[in-house]
Amino acid sequence: MIFLQHISYRFPNRDLLFSHINLTIPSHTKSALVGSNGTGKSTLLRLLANEIQPLEGSLNIQGDLYYVPQMFGNFNHVTIAACLKIDKKLEALHRITNGEVDEKYFEILNDDWDIEDRSLDALHYWNLEGLDLNQKLENLSGGQKTKVFLAGLQINHPDIILMDEPTNHLDLEGRRLLYDYIEKSNSTIVIVSHDRALLNFVDTIYELSNRGIAVYGGNYDFYAEQKEIEEEALYNDIHSKERALKKVKEKERETLERKQKLDARGKKKQEKSGVARIMMNTLRNNAEKNTSKLKNIHAEKINDISGDLRDLRSSVKNAEQMKVNFNDSDLHSGKILITAEEVNFKYQEKLLWKENLNLEIRSGDRISIKGFNGSGKTTLIKLLLGNLKPFAGEIRKADFNVIYIDQEYSLIDKTLTIYEFAQKFNDHGLQESEVKTLLSRFLFGKETWDKKGEVLSGGERLRLLLCGLSISEKAPDVIVLDEPTNNLDLQNVEILTDSIKDYHGTLLVISHDEIFLDDIGVEKEIVLD
Repeated sequence: MIFLQHISYRFPNRDLLFSHINLTIPSHTKSALVGSNGTGKSTLLRLLANEIQPLEGSLNIQGDLYYVPQMFGNFNHVTIAACLKIDKKLEALHRITNGEVDEKYFEILNDDWDIEDRSLDALHYWNLEGLDLNQKLENLSGGQKTKVFLAGLQINHPDIILMDEPTNHLDLEGRRLLYDYIEKSNSTIVIVSHDRALLNFVDTIYELSNRGIAVYGGNYDFYAEQKEIEEEALYNDIHSKERALKKVKEKERETLERKQKLDARGKKKQEKSGVARIMMNTLRNNAEKNTSKLKNIHAEKINDISGDLRDLRSSVKNAEQMKVNFNDSDLHSGKILITAEEVNFKYQEKLLWKENLNLEIRSGDRISIKGFNGSGKTTLIKLLLGNLKPFAGEIRKADFNVIYIDQEYSLIDKTLTIYEFAQKFNDHGLQESEVKTLLSRFLFGKETWDKKGEVLSGGERLRLLLCGLSISEKAPDVIVLDEPTNNLDLQNVEILTDSIKDYHGTLLVISHDEIFLDDIGVEKEIVLD
């Protein structure tokens, strides 16, 4: 069981992230924490893991806890055994088997005589055969590091499991192993993830926003359905408020016009009846006060409704306004762009692929490149684009323009401001005001135009890149996506998906997200082994 009461957290720079969060997670449930980038999902998970402390509030966690982090930089100097939380037991086991009889080693081991064998079995389950328990993490790939931490689940059998984006670096086989583990587990599980397939294995979704935590009793598909219902209700509320605002403004105008007519009629009567000047001034002042009072009453109503309308509109999804209107590529559909014959590559005197590759890519193809971690997916892309030369075989390329989008969105020049980067795509002389209007459409307001690329989040880099593609008059002939969804929240995955669906050029995609591949209409695949 997990209890959070009135939890607040403030960054070291004194910015408040969230305040007075309340949450209860029952035992033996599987839940996910979702929300936009920057709302504090990973921070909340770190609070649960006792890695950081809240500004105020209390946490009560009942049971043994195991945490799978998203970032592994802090663990590069740590051994696999330490990450698995078995280093002290292993040392005790080895000292005992070497003849030491100190009681403390028996207490540490706690009759766990097969700890080493169980650890190696767990590594084998996650396809990490051959790793030494005493080697450090620094030489492992991102996927291997993730699998090391996941192997600790089978060794430690925790009551509570916290996982932060556990599928980010996993290949398809690793994801299937994780899905199977979660489906069969009886532990209390809390996951932060944008992997929609993974989120369909949970039974509760907790949505974190600046308004607190909303609870949805179901998996991701149920959550998505409820969000659609909420969005439809939101649009209905907006239309209702717009009608109410129009009605109040019309009522204000009619009331003031009627008042002015009555005042004018009264003034004429007073003048005809010879009312004294001092009395006329008094009556005029009273009329002006009444008019002012009426205006204030209506202004208050208009302000209230306008405020409600602004709040409602600020809650509307921004995906629609950020869709990229791609122009069609100049290349005719079906033109051969790349031909690879008997191609292979060599790393450290070892061929990358068991068999040489033969493939053909034509204009309009939508192709996914699949394979386990280390199978050479990114290397193949670099070979096809001419950034690497093959060790064996030949690659022939037609003339085409390409844009390469990786998971770090490294195409963004970190030294340029947001506005300067957008101008790099202005190849047909848009006015400054038009470029800034497009930036605003992609949620870059005036206050952000001087921000440098180096401080942007993954979602912001995606939006800036899509904005640039909207500014450009010519669509790229080929778009390459290399794990593009890894650092995006669900909303930004949706924005990217909606944009790519409308693209009619050639698409090469490296991704382990099967739902994303299906949504963007991938039709062919290249499988590496």
